[in-house]
Amino acid sequence: MSLGFDPDQLAGESFSDDAWVSVLSAVDRAYAELIDYQEQLERQNEELLEFRRFLSSILRSVSDIMIVIDRENRIQQVSKSLASATGRTAASLTGSDVRSLFDEQGAEMIDRALSELRLWRETTRFEASIRSAEGAMPFDLSISARLGDHGRPTGAVVVGRPLGDLRKAYAELEESHRQLKDAQGQLVRNEKLASLGRLLAGVAHELNNPISFVYANVHALERYIGRFETYFERVEAGAARDELVELRKELKLDRELKNLREAIVGAREGSERVRDIVEDLRRLSAGGSGQAEEFDIVEVAKTAVRWVDRGSKAGIPIVLAGEGRLMVRGDPGHIQQIVMNLTQNAIDALAGQTGPQIEIAAIQEAGTAILAVKDNGPGIPPECVASVFDPFFTTKPVGQGTGLGLAISHKIAEEHGGRLLLVENGEPGAEFRLELPMRAPP
Repeated sequence: MSLGFDPDQLAGESFSDDAWVSVLSAVDRAYAELIDYQEQLERQNEELLEFRRFLSSILRSVSDIMIVIDRENRIQQVSKSLASATGRTAASLTGSDVRSLFDEQGAEMIDRALSELRLWRETTRFEASIRSAEGAMPFDLSISARLGDHGRPTGAVVVGRPLGDLRKAYAELEESHRQLKDAQGQLVRNEKLASLGRLLAGVAHELNNPISFVYANVHALERYIGRFETYFERVEAGAARDELVELRKELKLDRELKNLREAIVGAREGSERVRDIVEDLRRLSAGGSGQAEEFDIVEVAKTAVRWVDRGSKAGIPIVLAGEGRLMVRGDPGHIQQIVMNLTQNAIDALAGQTGPQIEIAAIQEAGTAILAVKDNGPGIPPECVASVFDPFFTTKPVGQGTGLGLAISHKIAEEHGGRLLLVENGEPGAEFRLELPMRAPP
């Protein structure tokens, strides 16, 4: 700080008036500067005190433990939570070696972490147990470097959370996830029951036809058997050949023999038809075992289409095109539900349309199995495209749709490692694509 005058002036025996004025001005300036410096120091001191109070409030309020240590691994400050956990006061902990807080194994781990921190200055996470009145308490710890003005390490900060709380939180999260999966499974089952309700009339009709056919053929067989029994009774009684020939003509056994064969064939075809319907019904009603398995998605699509066609009785042509076999891995019951939802939606959209048609194409692209369900109906309104996969969103009248079919189908596709999307290609109608990763056939 300069006084603003030449000290050599003091060598003279006397001062001029100008010299004294210069000296007094310099003293005034020095005093003013000292006042400014004092005010700056007071402001900075107040800021430091405020910051110290702020840090102290943090250390008192945080629920996780916090330890501030210097370069010699001595404790400088601790949070109130650590003092409570160890049963000691913060003052008694200050100045002690940080390793004394831990059990033998924990002391070795933090010593190694501090050594690595000095070398690499990177945050390290580890688990260690801190000594407490109740015994060793496990913590999930994180240690970070404290750096000075020139980037030199001045110590470290250790923060941690009790593993008991973490494990409890993980357990609660796992339970919530389990409940969510159960709720999703219930939604899938409810949607499947809704689909089954729509198909019951078609199922009854499909079963009634072959059963009636078998029943009629059984009655015919009983009649044929009666005539053959009459003929063979005369044979066993030793009737003459002429009598047997005449009886054979009278009973029309030659014609009945041919009818008998046709009745047997018809009964077999009817029973096989019943068997196929029951097998399809079993596949349809399967809730999904949750176990992934290899299956042919094309065959699953055929089964789904048959059931939707039986239940709707809409008479809309459904064309299956493309690959004859595409192997994927997952739950065939859930994938069948997706195809049924897409097909049923297409049938509903085509109600009242001229020349309705649905095409389901099986496509293989770069290791991906694709089922494209396309109709020539009015399509999806532009304002509804963004919401088409939202739960409870539906364009159908009240009572004709739950609004869950596409939302559940979208979620199932994601769980199988694939996706369900609406294709916007500018063509009439709507097209949905189910994409699943392929698996090589055994």
